[in-house]
Amino acid sequence: MGKKGTVYFFTGLAGAGKTTIGSLFYERLKERSPEAVLLDGDQLRGAAGDSCLTTGAVLKEDRYTTEARRNGAYGLFKQCKNLADEGKDVVVCSISMYSGVRQWNRENIENYREIYVKVTRETLYRRDQKKLYSSGVKNVVGVDLPYDEPGHSHVVVQNDGGETPEAIVERLEKELIL
Repeated sequence: MGKKGTVYFFTGLAGAGKTTIGSLFYERLKERSPEAVLLDGDQLRGAAGDSCLTTGAVLKEDRYTTEARRNGAYGLFKQCKNLADEGKDVVVCSISMYSGVRQWNRENIENYREIYVKVTRETLYRRDQKKLYSSGVKNVVGVDLPYDEPGHSHVVVQNDGGETPEAIVERLEKELIL
């Protein structure tokens, strides 16, 4: 079997900048690894949500329960492991809020790199692109749902505006790829 790929997991709360930074990182990675794959939690949830999740057994309104979120996260990272085992590099941008899922990743994905995109609460409320923090919507991770803050990430990126996303990606590229 050939060389295994690496899973680069960008985690953090909604609005932290996971997708912005992860997507830029993916574009740079793709220059070195043309078969690299980008998986974004919002896009995956949207693709699966309208016609129920993969089994068809979970109703649309039930896809945000704790059990559905945990099962979805494990399913996502099992897919990432399979891709990495095939030699593909994978960039994942997702909250995946449970420490147990991240521990499973460390134990089961040979080349796993976790990047925690961290921001202050003030920054989240100021950005609030999806109106999750200001609309009173329920079941928001970090507001009325717990978020197991990562404690074992390979890199912690403080993303409150002190660096541009491009500068962050340049630094990550040096730290994680070279």
